Amino acid sequence: MFYINVKLTFLTITVVPLLIYSANVFRKGIRDTFQEVRNQVSNLNAFLQERITGMQIVQLFNQQKREYDKFQTINRKHRDANIKSVLYYSVFFPVVEILVALSFAIIISYGSLLMFESKLKLGEVTAFIMFVNLFFRPIRAIADRFNNIQMGIVAAERIFELLDDIDNVEPTGEIIASKLEGHIQFDRVWFAYNEADWIIKELSFEVKPGKSLALVGATGSGKTSIANLITQLYQHQKGTVKIDGVDIRDYDIASLRHRIAFVLQDVFLFSGSIHSNLTLKNETIDLDNIKEVAQRMGAFEFINALPGGFDYHVQERGLSLSQGQRQLISFIRAIAANPDIIVLDEATSAIDSQTEHLIQKAIEILLHNRTAVVIAHRLSTIKHCDEIMVLDHGSIKEIGNHKSLMETKGAYFDLYQTQLESAQ
Repeated sequence: MFYINVKLTFLTITVVPLLIYSANVFRKGIRDTFQEVRNQVSNLNAFLQERITGMQIVQLFNQQKREYDKFQTINRKHRDANIKSVLYYSVFFPVVEILVALSFAIIISYGSLLMFESKLKLGEVTAFIMFVNLFFRPIRAIADRFNNIQMGIVAAERIFELLDDIDNVEPTGEIIASKLEGHIQFDRVWFAYNEADWIIKELSFEVKPGKSLALVGATGSGKTSIANLITQLYQHQKGTVKIDGVDIRDYDIASLRHRIAFVLQDVFLFSGSIHSNLTLKNETIDLDNIKEVAQRMGAFEFINALPGGFDYHVQERGLSLSQGQRQLISFIRAIAANPDIIVLDEATSAIDSQTEHLIQKAIEILLHNRTAVVIAHRLSTIKHCDEIMVLDHGSIKEIGNHKSLMETKGAYFDLYQTQLESAQ
């Protein structure tokens, strides 16, 4: 185009700065609207997931109408955000078309004038029109896909923001924990989910290999946080956590967790057979070993009585089993892996007295020569522990065995008496 006629070329591309300016204006607007769309989609999905999971509670309290109205409000915000993004696109695409048409108008009007003055030929004007069409074709294609491009950019930013977040990255060292003695040490450990609000404050204690430590205290005293620090589900901010004299952050995280079994209060079972839930695809655990553990715990009979026995298909989250049965399976799953350290977080809270008796009997046998950290609100279940630590707002209030703490008649004694009176 410059070779044919420099002046006409400059006149033709005068629309390009306008095109760039308008694209930049719409880009910022569309980006903000798509950010809003993504936020509203997130709110909508979170609301639906929560209400579907808690549908039984919604029905029991007759809150269907109120929850439906909440959904309508969130859905309207989602709709409005989408309409706003479509509005930007509906304006931007015609602007591009108008600017392209303006460029053609300049060529035809000024080119015709040059033709009358015999300064330009008809074929050259035609060539200009074809060249300009080729020049603006990819710009039109980009304008046509502008929404998709901006949506992709916004979605990518959210993903990259998550990938680049280093606050919750699990540290992994090089030391392989092939076998642990189970010596746990906390040395002036501080931990907080938000550093302004410390959950654990300068906590120091020690669990000798093969010994058991029970953690008791009010809700929010830091019991579960301590268990999560041992398994490195969370990382402490200050102090040192050691296992067998090695800083926990120097261990290879996967090998360390392989030697620690964690039994939670809220048992999660995957959709599949009981056998697959007990092994979690760990090929080193064979069925005979699982059956032996189940028999020692007194759970073999109920599993074998199910249709298919150990091949019985468990529904999503284990809803086809009772709470007590799920808890027993989680206990078998923990012991079958032959761990060196066992963490029990309220493991007997959802179990009836008969099942609890079976587990207590099994604990005495299976925790032999293993380090155990037991969290329990039922103080009757932890009398056998070597040490009991009473926590209050992340600090140690009392520590000792059941007999010594009862003789002291402090916080543990008050808790035990209160529970005893409630039981009576």
